[in-house]
Amino acid sequence: MDTLRQLRKRNAYVSMAVEEILFEELMHFVLVIDFIEKSKKRKRKHRTLVEPYGMIRRIPDQTKHLNRIIGFSDMDCILNLRMDRNTFGRLSSLLRVLGGLTDSRFVTVEEQVAMFLCILAHHKKNRVVKFDFWRSGQTVSHYIHVVLKAILRLHVILMVKPTPVADDSTDGRWKWFKGCLGALDGTYINVMVSNTDKPRYRTRKGQISTNVLAICDQHMKFVYVLPGWEGSAADSRILRDAVSRVNGLKVPRGSYYLCDNGYANSEGFLTPYKGVRYHLKEWGPNAVRPQNREELFNLRHSRARNVIERAFGIMKMRWGVLRSTTYYPIKVQVKLIMACFVINNFIRSEMAVDPIEQAFDNLPNENEFLDGDHGEHIDTIESSAEWTAHRDAIAQSMWQEYILQH
Repeated sequence: MDTLRQLRKRNAYVSMAVEEILFEELMHFVLVIDFIEKSKKRKRKHRTLVEPYGMIRRIPDQTKHLNRIIGFSDMDCILNLRMDRNTFGRLSSLLRVLGGLTDSRFVTVEEQVAMFLCILAHHKKNRVVKFDFWRSGQTVSHYIHVVLKAILRLHVILMVKPTPVADDSTDGRWKWFKGCLGALDGTYINVMVSNTDKPRYRTRKGQISTNVLAICDQHMKFVYVLPGWEGSAADSRILRDAVSRVNGLKVPRGSYYLCDNGYANSEGFLTPYKGVRYHLKEWGPNAVRPQNREELFNLRHSRARNVIERAFGIMKMRWGVLRSTTYYPIKVQVKLIMACFVINNFIRSEMAVDPIEQAFDNLPNENEFLDGDHGEHIDTIESSAEWTAHRDAIAQSMWQEYILQH
């Protein structure tokens, strides 16, 4: 009996020991499972913090930023992109249909155009644009060049063909110049070039610039633009090059452009009289009236030709990239200048009211911002007695009418 009792007691101790061991193992297993679950939660939390930097999670934020620019109001769109929402939409559609732009997997045509216009309007650096649009620097650089090529393809479409001043014109500025197509002049735009090229691009004022020849019609729409010439080049030399090019400037015989004394008074290009007051600031309210036909001609010539000065002023107010030096290669800088002129024509065609032009007209001093036809065309730029006589005839006609009125 004692032996049996001892065996039962020993078996009870063994059972208790086994239960304790099993309980400890079970608790250890539970702790391991709990540790694994907590580790998974920490990993999921870490992934949640990292995922917004992925492409898929960034798309809503990128779309939200683009909508803030072009989706809220016309004024916000004008301040950021220099055009209202309707004009921006039409430009994007035109670049999509005729310029060859297409939506990529993550970047729409509208966002590509918006990034490009931000750089032109505010001269933003690549790193600033990539931060604003939540894109990589490589993406921004790629689409800037893609949109630039697309806009230059529209050059033939958006550059206008001028209409001569009609014989029955009633415009107070242009009715004196029958057959005139518009006005031309050159302007300096600062550029960045290598040290070896700086002497050629240095202007008489010491700035490193390119001399841009531009021609506009009576409505300040550009007809022809020739950027890329060195700042040291004379205006007459650039005009001679433009006329002699195969696809260059075409001036039909019998028509002409108004230009200043930096050019020769030759067929197709009418200049004012030298040695006679000319600029508008010389004809202020306290100035003496014109005393002869030369002064009267110069006054009316200056009023009409001022259209190109206003066009340059509005261009430099609209596009910040034209007011300061860019860090692109010189070939890209020249293309950006050309793109500014092309888009400017599109804006003037599509926007009935241009706040930039209104702001420019309200400035106290405009000079602060200035610095496929058929028929026979003019192919030489040489002074001629015939064209001087033509200028004298216009001046005499003006003077006779002026005497009758006064």
